Amino acid sequence: MAILVVDDSPDQHLLLRAILSKAGHADIVDAESAQAAFTHLQLDEPAASSRVDLILMDVMMPGIDGVTACRTIKETDHLRDLPVIMITAASDLSHLKEAFAAGAMDYISKPVNGVELLARVTSALTLKQEMDRRKLREVELRRSNDELQRALKEVNTLRGLIPICASCKKIRNDGGFWQQLEEYLGEHSNAEFSHGLCQPCIKKLYPGVYQD
Repeated sequence: MAILVVDDSPDQHLLLRAILSKAGHADIVDAESAQAAFTHLQLDEPAASSRVDLILMDVMMPGIDGVTACRTIKETDHLRDLPVIMITAASDLSHLKEAFAAGAMDYISKPVNGVELLARVTSALTLKQEMDRRKLREVELRRSNDELQRALKEVNTLRGLIPICASCKKIRNDGGFWQQLEEYLGEHSNAEFSHGLCQPCIKKLYPGVYQD
């Protein structure tokens, strides 16, 4: 699963990459600013599908700070469910309330402790996997429901014993009245009828018109 590290410090990138790579996280992407992160996440493309599963976001960055960046990401429809973990120095702890209000799910204090980092990353990725599975189930359920609704619209089957006159072919309805066959079928199915004459009836009704 892909992890996006957003930090303006090259040393911090190297540290986080070393800890994550050693633990088996091979797909790590670096962004030196919030704007670079927005570009990678395709923020301005509503139909885009994020190739990132977790963001590690520094709180204090030049330009757009981490809290503002987190809020922007969470306000974007196709990125709303993307977990964001804030990375903050002790002097930045006052920003955590704003970060959680902006949608961050967790935070890690600097200097980064490897055990703590991996524990929080594992928890966030597990949650992301479960959310992805849930969304996939919802999509499959909606598709199955749509297919069922289409089938119900297309199929309306008559069942049981239907009394029909052997002579005029009228059908006796549930009220005991006799109806024309096409009228009865029209009321009990989605079928529509157009009227014409078959060849045997043309011969019978208009013997001088039909030519063999």
